[in-house]
Amino acid sequence: MIAMIKLRLFAKVGLKNRAEFVMNKNLLPFFQNVKLPAHRAGLAGHIPVKRRGVMIRSFKNLQMIILIPIMFLMVFPNAVLSKSGKTSKKNKPQQTQQTEKTAQGGLRYDAQSGVLMDALSGQVLFEQNPTLRIPPASFGKILTLYLAFDAIRAGQLKMDDLVTVSEKAWRTQGSKMFIKVGERVKVEELLKGIAISSGNDACIALAEHMTGSEEIFVSKMNEKASLIGMKDSQFKNSHGMPAEGQYTAAMDMALVAHRYIQDHPEALAFHSTTEYEYNKIRQYNRNTLLQRNIGVDGLKTGHVEEAGFHLLATAKRDGQRMIAVVMGCDRMRKRAQEAQALLEYGFKNFSTVEAVKKGASFGPVKVKRGKESKISLIAAEEGWVTVPKGKESLISVSPELPKFVEAPIQKNQLVTKVLIQNEGKVLVQVNLVAPVEVQKSLLPPWPLIATIGVAVFLVFLIGFWWVRIRRPKPRPLR
Repeated sequence: MIAMIKLRLFAKVGLKNRAEFVMNKNLLPFFQNVKLPAHRAGLAGHIPVKRRGVMIRSFKNLQMIILIPIMFLMVFPNAVLSKSGKTSKKNKPQQTQQTEKTAQGGLRYDAQSGVLMDALSGQVLFEQNPTLRIPPASFGKILTLYLAFDAIRAGQLKMDDLVTVSEKAWRTQGSKMFIKVGERVKVEELLKGIAISSGNDACIALAEHMTGSEEIFVSKMNEKASLIGMKDSQFKNSHGMPAEGQYTAAMDMALVAHRYIQDHPEALAFHSTTEYEYNKIRQYNRNTLLQRNIGVDGLKTGHVEEAGFHLLATAKRDGQRMIAVVMGCDRMRKRAQEAQALLEYGFKNFSTVEAVKKGASFGPVKVKRGKESKISLIAAEEGWVTVPKGKESLISVSPELPKFVEAPIQKNQLVTKVLIQNEGKVLVQVNLVAPVEVQKSLLPPWPLIATIGVAVFLVFLIGFWWVRIRRPKPRPLR
């Protein structure tokens, strides 16, 4: 009905298109001269003149009410009728909402998900959608490097080992180190190519060298992820290029970064290098925070079209180390801005305190049935806690010492724990172990010896008394 009215109106005023309809200045006089249809004109004759004028004005107002939305639809059709594009179900995050700025502890954050963790204590200081599953992009390379450094420490891989580049590695798409088929490359160069240039080809070459095939290597990646506690991660390749069923989460990446830095601090020398040249091709580290002189010395960037831009950054200042995970930014520049904001928030608002030193002594504790009568216990590891600045004095250390420990006791045997608390809340538990071995005594414990001694003495007294009363009295001589 409305469409027919529009066509008649266009024809009446001689308009060719919608734009002329909107801009034509003759439109208003036309509507002012609109006449009622004949079948209604007859009815109008029976209506008083005063009321007829009111009805005509009402009819004109109704026309304007109807035509204003119509004109708006013709000028701005996309603003009303557009629909958001459909997203692929493959490798998409569980949540489909757009990234929103959120405030947490005074911090504003603009990305799909993120986590700020203290690298020394492992405490999470900020999180947003921490378990949201997102394609990892080059974040997957962290596990590839982790396994490589594990193998080097175990003696299964050496920095100067030569790796033969396969055709599969050479043909890999995405970011490259630009190694060539059949070329023999040192492991150390491949590690640089992965950490600095983010080379997908270097990942496959290293994976094939270590396990014989990338598929076997990926299974080891997933095993490692499970051991670390990465509950929302699954990897399908060694480099992070899009693959069906491959995903990770910000919290998982914070966990693996925490363990990776603890186990292999030497790896930061690779991650903090700003440029690398191989085969006369110079490439620059995509982690732009390395160049800002704010203490950043790692760790990895990532980007795939369907997930956005990622950045896993770590920085050290004045004895503190923070880990910031930013995932799903809509612009490359934003990932560095958000990561820096997280790091600054951590350094400026929190203190990291070593409440218990590794090897600190607690006790002594009595030893039951041992060659030693007592033993002091020591802390098996450091006890770090993170608290808001100004609350460092509220930290307390409470060892849960038993009344006694029964022998035998092995060296480094777990005996009990010490609790590190802040305002009555337990933040960390540190294991207390035996520093030395305590063997079981061959002699019975002294209470038992004393009991036996008293019993023997009593038996002797009773026997002596019995003999005396049983001895016949001598008869007097007559």
